[in-house]
Amino acid sequence: MSRIRWILAGGAALAATATVAIDSALGDHKRGLFVGNATWTTIFNSNVPIEGLTNDDRGNVYVAPRSAAALGECPVWRFSATGGANQTPVTVAHVPAPCNPLGLAFGPDGRLYITGFGPAGDQIAVTEVSATAPPTATSFATGTPGGNGVAFDRDGNLYVSDGGTAQGRVFRIGPDGGAATELFRIPTMANSVGVGRVNSSLSPAPAAPAAQNIVANGLAFTEDGDLLVADTARGAVWEVDLDRDGNVQSPTGCDPTYPANALCWDNVLAQHPTLEGVDGIALDRAGNIWADPNERNAVVAIDRQGRATEVFRNPVGAGSLRNGGPLEFPTSPVLAGHTFCTTSSDGNRRDNSPNTAGESAGTGKISCLDQRLHAPGMDLPVGGKRQD
Repeated sequence: MSRIRWILAGGAALAATATVAIDSALGDHKRGLFVGNATWTTIFNSNVPIEGLTNDDRGNVYVAPRSAAALGECPVWRFSATGGANQTPVTVAHVPAPCNPLGLAFGPDGRLYITGFGPAGDQIAVTEVSATAPPTATSFATGTPGGNGVAFDRDGNLYVSDGGTAQGRVFRIGPDGGAATELFRIPTMANSVGVGRVNSSLSPAPAAPAAQNIVANGLAFTEDGDLLVADTARGAVWEVDLDRDGNVQSPTGCDPTYPANALCWDNVLAQHPTLEGVDGIALDRAGNIWADPNERNAVVAIDRQGRATEVFRNPVGAGSLRNGGPLEFPTSPVLAGHTFCTTSSDGNRRDNSPNTAGESAGTGKISCLDQRLHAPGMDLPVGGKRQD
């Protein structure tokens, strides 16, 4: 397991303006994470629901619609992270219906892997990507119900979280595909003994009270091979120590409330109110974790010294709400070189409730920071031939 322990320190509150002086707001220990002021460009405003986002090693980002209802399929669309506002989607692959992509990731073979495929929605699809002759995805693996976060280890094993079922499971699939294996569980926040977090006091009317029970969500690997898991319900990030064969070395089975393969509490890496609703996560080459706390319409960064700061949160707008953008329930961050981008799925919850403000209209969008990161994103496990 990494020797770096991440302990959250409360971040400085940012000024309630659309343009925020990041360097001065973060203090000396955070200087260098951003340059200049934080402003955003919407590179794509979708008219169909979107959530998952990934990137290649050439500054492109990829997304797929969550439903085939409007289009008859779930096409994979490509955009340039630095290509400007309101880009036209470039179709690079077709995912046949039924499909519900929540997570996408390129593998070491250069192919794109996509969750939520098949009649039961529990398969992983795989496809090449090509703008000149978009191929059709096929099934790569089975047995990943609720597939959400996806990440590859250095040996080409694929790890998938089950955020859609809220049971806290993380599955592993070998490089050749086939049936997935349940590897471990994050202890749930909603179970038979009534454990859970209800945010009814934090969501303005007319939002209905709703327990936040998704635990295993975004996944990412550290440079030394530890698996990080975003815990949406707790507002936490867990660190899991894996051996060279991908087997769990972190302690499990400490609480009889949960299954024997549930992680023990000392695997919690960081937990803090600024992370409540944490969805996707991404790492840069300096070792910082970048997180999307969707309930706060915010972005949080945790540095290598274990200090975390809410580096951006929507300014207060009409009705003292923070639902007018630029973030509208952020879900899936990526670091495309020096550029930070994220999807927003416009969920009707907490800071984004009611979700009738902003520009997303309940479907979703992709937004990118105009300022460059000093440290680019980590090298991706993208290999093989380059795609056109």
